[in-house]
Amino acid sequence: MQFNVSKCKVIHVGNRNPRFSYSKSNNKFQAVETEKDLGIMIRLDLKCSQLRIYAYKKAIRVMGMIKRTISYKEPNIRLSLYKTLVRPHVEYCSSAWNPFYKKDKDLLEKIQDRYTKMIINMKDKTYEYRLRHLRLWTLEINRSRWLNG
Repeated sequence: MQFNVSKCKVIHVGNRNPRFSYSKSNNKFQAVETEKDLGIMIRLDLKCSQLRIYAYKKAIRVMGMIKRTISYKEPNIRLSLYKTLVRPHVEYCSSAWNPFYKKDKDLLEKIQDRYTKMIINMKDKTYEYRLRHLRLWTLEINRSRWLNG
């Protein structure tokens, strides 16, 4: 199997990293600050803020698609669409990048808050009421339940 240098990249992690240049067969590896692999964005500072923003934008796009294309507004159908199409984007690899900053948790929780308002007769209710009525958990509680088995 041939080694493809053009597909290889280097991330220099750490402030004291000497940032050497790596090469193979006189072809230099590209040095990058962020790389996406298996759906996880890895940054040289090892912060997950970009992954949180990516997950948020992806989930918002799917929510918009549901809102534009699905005219049937029965709560059980809407809830099933949320659980199968939206929530997986938010929860994907959450054990690897588990958001521990409040701003990260709040941004991701905003997705569920916005979606539950799209369900008929739920827009004027509180977020806590909507969660109880729809038998959902906050994303943080759901993540800890999943991690603890």
